[in-house]
Amino acid sequence: MSHPTTVDYQTHPSQYRHWKLKFEGPVATLGADFDENAGLRPGYKLKLNSYDLGVDIELNDALNRIRFEHPEVRTVVVTSLKDRVFCSGANIFMLGVSSHAWKVNFCKFTNETRNGFEDSSKNSGLKFLAAVNGSCAGGGYELALACDEIILVDDRSSAVSLPEVPLLGVLPGTGGLTRVTDKRKVRHDLADIFCTTTEGVRGQKAKDWRLVDDIAKPAAFAAKVQERALQLAEQSDRPAGGKGVTLTPLQRTIEADALRYANVTVEIDRNRRVATFTVKAPVGVQPTDIAGIEAAGAAWYPLQMARELEDAILSMRTNELDIGTWLIKTSGDAAAVLAMDAVLVANKDHWLVRETIGLLRRTFSRLDVSSRSLFALIEEGTCFAGTFLELALACDRSYQLMLPDDAAKSPTITVGETNFGFFPMVTDESRLQRRFYNETPAMEAVRAAAGQALDADAAMKLGLITSNPDDIDWADETRIVIEERVAMSPDALTGMEANLRFNGKENMFTRVFGRLTAWQNWIFQRPNAVGEKGALKVYGKGDKAAFDWNRV
Repeated sequence: MSHPTTVDYQTHPSQYRHWKLKFEGPVATLGADFDENAGLRPGYKLKLNSYDLGVDIELNDALNRIRFEHPEVRTVVVTSLKDRVFCSGANIFMLGVSSHAWKVNFCKFTNETRNGFEDSSKNSGLKFLAAVNGSCAGGGYELALACDEIILVDDRSSAVSLPEVPLLGVLPGTGGLTRVTDKRKVRHDLADIFCTTTEGVRGQKAKDWRLVDDIAKPAAFAAKVQERALQLAEQSDRPAGGKGVTLTPLQRTIEADALRYANVTVEIDRNRRVATFTVKAPVGVQPTDIAGIEAAGAAWYPLQMARELEDAILSMRTNELDIGTWLIKTSGDAAAVLAMDAVLVANKDHWLVRETIGLLRRTFSRLDVSSRSLFALIEEGTCFAGTFLELALACDRSYQLMLPDDAAKSPTITVGETNFGFFPMVTDESRLQRRFYNETPAMEAVRAAAGQALDADAAMKLGLITSNPDDIDWADETRIVIEERVAMSPDALTGMEANLRFNGKENMFTRVFGRLTAWQNWIFQRPNAVGEKGALKVYGKGDKAAFDWNRV
């Protein structure tokens, strides 16, 4: 069954309870002022700017508002509106009362949001500056770590810290360990001290250890932040005179067993524990130039579809834990998808098109890291072409129907320009490169077939699909493989899929997600963290944690 309180990932600045947005020319300020009485669920208070999933849903929304509605913004300053506290991280009492699945899903979403900072910095010129104007602990420091630079107030009391190991018996859950080493290059012995000390590091020592980029006395802090924000803005090419696009509310219908949007549908079969996602191709006349795209605004097809697909993925991930297998389908005209791609490619340097490509890239990445089995079904009437082919390439397996007696009706797939690096995975490689280990003969063969409508036999020959059953075998083969998959241990599948989906060279993002999936998943279930006398359970109660001293 779904969670008793269904989580909605859609919000609007007028509904925010935790963040205040301020815009001044090229600089936007994201002010943390978390309402302690506005937790997403009962049982805890968000004191000292501690956060829960609701805070991060607002943060994700605020980032998208800045990306799309305010193209003039080049630097985002993340700071606190509370006195002497920047952010004290994930709310510990929330973690203490949450189920294991809730904790892990919460960490995954906050990771995706933090990674989104770095994605926008790298790909669309939006720079982030953490103005740490108070104590900054755990997930609060991880939020700062996701920014391009960190300035810490030097007031003798404000410190940065990652106290999860000594205080709670768990790990920093949002990439803290990885960013301290891989991004900030803190020497490993100093990082060891830092991650096992509850009081943290302040002032000049924090700068010397590379935990922050700069420090400033309270009287000079605001001026230094403003000066650095404007310097970072000069590195950006976001347009000062760009006209923003208002992200209007998504039109969707939520039914007991379905989610319905204009371009995306999710239908849930609870008996089979399967959900079918169908993404519909654009229909009708679509804009082909920037003026038309800007006029369409949030209703421009690729932007609207990306927002709908993202919402569907997040909703299903959080609210439908038992639905472990997702079948991915498309419907409509492949030519319309390829025409959309041609517009994306031709205008990829325009800020709005670039942001839309970014949203599609991050949404496809959400599929990659979802702990669900993903099977693509390529049937009659489908349009897995170009950008839509990414949906099949993201899947664990793909099945394409072959109609030997009716070649004209046989469903086809088409490799397009966008499949060669437009939507890289977190590994920084395309899904085609991942599929073929970037081996030259396979990649050249696929490149040579680009633009051709490939039936199941042709796609099978190129290695682009898993199986090509004919119409006699189709129903039985697909039914059996789905039934087999649904019957397997979800825990084992989660581990297996994560291992197989991310091959090749490790980078910071794969390490963040790999550690989250394996280590934190394990630690979150151990008695030393969550047993009756576990550190996470007894925190704040005055009891001492009782540890099992066995090293495992």
